[in-house]
Amino acid sequence: MDLVILAVVIAAVIVVVAGTSLVVSRRRRKEVTAPPPTRQAPPPQAPEPQVGEEAAPTKDEPRRTIDSIDLPDTDVDTGLAPGPTAEAPPEVSIPPAPPVPEPTIPEVEVPEPTAGRLVRLRSRLARSQSSLGQGLLSLLSREHLDEDTWEEIEDTLLTADVGVAPTQELVERLRTRVKVLGTRTPTELRELLRDELVQLIGPDMDRSLSTTRSAEGRPAVVLVVGVNGTGKTTTTGKLARVLVADGRQVVLGAADTFRAAAADQLQTWGERVGAQIVRGPEGGDPASVAFDAVKEGIALEADTVLVDTAGRLHTKTGLMDELGKVKRVVEKHGPVSEVLLVLDATTGQNGLVQARVFAEVVDITGIVLTKLDGTAKGGIVVAVQRELGVPVKLVGLGEGADDLAPFEPEAFVDALVGE
Repeated sequence: MDLVILAVVIAAVIVVVAGTSLVVSRRRRKEVTAPPPTRQAPPPQAPEPQVGEEAAPTKDEPRRTIDSIDLPDTDVDTGLAPGPTAEAPPEVSIPPAPPVPEPTIPEVEVPEPTAGRLVRLRSRLARSQSSLGQGLLSLLSREHLDEDTWEEIEDTLLTADVGVAPTQELVERLRTRVKVLGTRTPTELRELLRDELVQLIGPDMDRSLSTTRSAEGRPAVVLVVGVNGTGKTTTTGKLARVLVADGRQVVLGAADTFRAAAADQLQTWGERVGAQIVRGPEGGDPASVAFDAVKEGIALEADTVLVDTAGRLHTKTGLMDELGKVKRVVEKHGPVSEVLLVLDATTGQNGLVQARVFAEVVDITGIVLTKLDGTAKGGIVVAVQRELGVPVKLVGLGEGADDLAPFEPEAFVDALVGE
């Protein structure tokens, strides 16, 4: 019985194993019949060494020493191998360099003397100012001087920038003298008008310039101030010519450090008359340059030191305070002899406003009226003197080097009223 059961179990196992083998064989047949996917074979690589493997033994190769190597011949001087021989380039003849010209030193000019210079410039002044004098003479020559005529005389004086108060004074004096005179010939009227204009300008005012050395041996110091565009630097250069013409030794101080052209311009003026110039770096301290200029003048025993200050608007408080600083620094060497205010005569009443502000900062001792030969009105001389109480000392009557003249009231009025 046991044998029968065992035989049955073995038969069952055989059946199961046979079935399994049949299924596996079918699956393998399917896998073989399916086309295998194409794959790109990776590039062959050298087998990487595995851990524990020893390095391959090195092979012995024959080695060459330096003696067995043939080296090319080298140049002893350069240490380089010689290249292929080439033909030498043709020699190029280089012309000799032209000689460098020596710097030319400007010839020192000898300015004409200042005595009578305004008289020599009278014709130029008369051409531009004849409207004032001739206009007054024609009005005064009328047969009947009624109120309308006197009003026209007042208008003529006001148009010439004489000012309200001086105009009223002049008209009152003319009225009185015309009544006393009675008959009015052209010659008498011209003399009458001339006398009154001279008195109005002020013949008794001191118009001399303090430009001589002091008793202690210090040079006279002249500060030139003014707003931009009035011809301040040019006036300083022309004033140097005036002083040199009068036998003064002059030192120029270019304290206008805000404009490099101003220092160059002043240096040109100085070289033309043989005046020493002291200048500083562009944008430097103007007071320092002015101080050095006076120091140089003392060392050279010069007669006069002219200091050209920077032009500034009268409405700029900071710049005006700096001008006061320049004057205080210069006064460490000694007192300032002159402070000349340069005014453009063509600005009229605006020039009076400028003069008033400058006079509050520095003590103005004299006035220089430039461009008086142009469209300026001659009456500005009277107005500015009344405004500041200081005299007009110099007038500019043109662009020439010697067109700056000491102001002479008689010669000025003669140019206005004619001969």
